[in-house]
Amino acid sequence: MTSQVSTPAEQADGADEAVVGEQRKPVGEKEVKRLDRVIIRFAGDSGDGMQLTGDRFTSETASFGNDLSTLPNFPAEIRAPAGTLPGVSSFQLHFADHDILTPGDAPNVLVAMNPAALKANLADVPRGADIIVNTDEFTKRPMAKVGYATSPLEDGTLDAYNVHPVPLTTLTVEALKDFGLSRKEAERSKNMFALGLLSWMYHRPTEATEAFLRQKFAKKPEIAEANVTAFRAGWNFGETTEDFAVSYEVAPATKAFPTGTYRNISGNLALAYGLIAASRQADLPLYLGSYPITPASDILHELSKHKNFGVRTFQAEDEIAGIGAALGAAFGGSLAVTTTSGPGVALKSETIGLAVSLELPLLVVDIQRGGPSTGLPTKTEQADLLQAMYGRNGEAPVPVVAPKTPADCFAAALDAARIALTYRTPVFLLSDGYLANGSEPWRIPDTDELPDLRVQFATTPNHTLADGTDVFWPYKRDPHTLARPWAIPGTPGLEHRIGGIEKQDGTGNISYDPANHDLMVRTRQAKIDGIKVPDLEVDDPDSARTLVIGWGSTYGPITAAVRRLRAQGEPIAQAHLRHLNPFPHNLGDVLQRFDKVVVPEMNLGQLATLIRAKYLVDAQSYTQVNGMPFKAEQLATALKEAIHV
Repeated sequence: MTSQVSTPAEQADGADEAVVGEQRKPVGEKEVKRLDRVIIRFAGDSGDGMQLTGDRFTSETASFGNDLSTLPNFPAEIRAPAGTLPGVSSFQLHFADHDILTPGDAPNVLVAMNPAALKANLADVPRGADIIVNTDEFTKRPMAKVGYATSPLEDGTLDAYNVHPVPLTTLTVEALKDFGLSRKEAERSKNMFALGLLSWMYHRPTEATEAFLRQKFAKKPEIAEANVTAFRAGWNFGETTEDFAVSYEVAPATKAFPTGTYRNISGNLALAYGLIAASRQADLPLYLGSYPITPASDILHELSKHKNFGVRTFQAEDEIAGIGAALGAAFGGSLAVTTTSGPGVALKSETIGLAVSLELPLLVVDIQRGGPSTGLPTKTEQADLLQAMYGRNGEAPVPVVAPKTPADCFAAALDAARIALTYRTPVFLLSDGYLANGSEPWRIPDTDELPDLRVQFATTPNHTLADGTDVFWPYKRDPHTLARPWAIPGTPGLEHRIGGIEKQDGTGNISYDPANHDLMVRTRQAKIDGIKVPDLEVDDPDSARTLVIGWGSTYGPITAAVRRLRAQGEPIAQAHLRHLNPFPHNLGDVLQRFDKVVVPEMNLGQLATLIRAKYLVDAQSYTQVNGMPFKAEQLATALKEAIHV
């Protein structure tokens, strides 16, 4: 049986509904239908295990071979108030039998573990979608907490949806009655019951999840078996209940990926692996000086596991100590990294300026989140671009690199390391919460595909004085890169002074000479301006007059929106920036080719401001700062209006 052929419009990424193919032959009394795509959202209290449930469903979906994209969404509190709207945690997964780019605009299936989860997410659910509700939680008190005067399951609120009332808690407790657990302990496994039910509905593999549960709770085998039992009970419930008369198949995305070995990966994990790969390709030890901060902490956690690759991690007492230690490691010859988010960048700014003055390689990884101040720790934003560009005293230029997808964080880390090592400069790597926590399939590269990042340390004097004496000048520059030599402390004859006071060109001696300061400021800027980055590629199949240009994590929603518009016959060109300082050398020429330039950003127009200032182009901003990524349909509508204005 083959699936129904979809039109280009139906195949546009991020569609709000799944495309249902031909009905398959019944298996027993259950019908099986094929879908092109499905968007599922698990939602409940932050203590209900929705992130774990989503992660496990995602892992099984990845192993099955679907293309996928995820959107975890959770409160900043470790344990937010139970049963309240601010305490709702959700995990959205979009998976398909073809290439996709976003977690989807709206769920086809909502699993609501309580009234708060239903109310917080119902506005996103399209009419006709499936809603699975845990009826055990729809009692008077939980409903009153979120403002339901009457039960939404009975008052017509959900008439426009396909509602599946399931007493998840009761069924879980009943399935675990022989384990001797208290009711409270048994109730904790209701997320595994829900996972089992959804795994049956969408024909997901189960063996890996059972193995995962046994490993996760290896020290408490009775808890492990209870979770496995609840998982199996959910599967069996789907298979036997009359309420779920149909199950669904989403075939593997065999044509979406080039040949290779794939794994599901989150942005932070990909970034950590990229840093390790960079250190190996540079043949340098990797040193991370960091302070825990959401959403960057996972990089510290991951790197701490890899001492076998020469990785040393230092959890400092604060942000300033973290970057200070990292800069010291750079002076000592390590590939040095510090990880943080926006508030931490503010604290690190003085030391970043010191790194600019010392001209040492240092990676500053900023996983952006909503601000200002503490802001929205678990929500995404792109509002640190101007801080990365200009958030230091004096003229202190720093290169800026931004990955576009979770998997691209690996390559972006290698690219940032290349720039830092080649040009002896701190480099900003701007990811964000959406990329950090989201995941997608990643093709594991062969080692021979990775760049050679090896550097040569200074080992001998590099300058001859007028009297014939050979000396070492720490600021004598490579004529091609303007990088100064990197001398390891303790190398005989290469002793030199470092510090934050202005240096004399060449010698590195302290200098207050106005002309020398002017030269050094301009030289440091010229070094950054001269960094070699690839030309900007433009996707313009129809000679469009409107260009949409983005950076960072807006790539998925922008590309999905462009696909929709082109399917409707609308001509639009697309380009996406990885390098934000320096810009690609052909960016000015690209911008001049178009009548209109639209810049979608999750800030108030920071890239658009830079483009207007540098290229005198009337770039139009389309902005969003609600802590969530753009939706494809939202962007498509805005871009269509821009085309026709």
